[in-house]
Amino acid sequence: MAAAKKPTTRCKITPPAPQPAPCPDCDGTGETRETVRVGTRKTRAIDDHQTALCLTCWGTGHATD
Repeated sequence: MAAAKKPTTRCKITPPAPQPAPCPDCDGTGETRETVRVGTRKTRAIDDHQTALCLTCWGTGHATD
């Protein structure tokens, strides 16, 4: 005699977690760029840039609550 079939159950699909909003200061990159200024009084800007960690989101790229 054949075994009785079990009823199949459906897999529960969980919705994906919502994506956090990007940081408004660094646009979600986690870094900020500043123009390098040189001279005695730091008045002359040159073409070079310096990157630094975003202080608003601490480099995560996500907006704080």
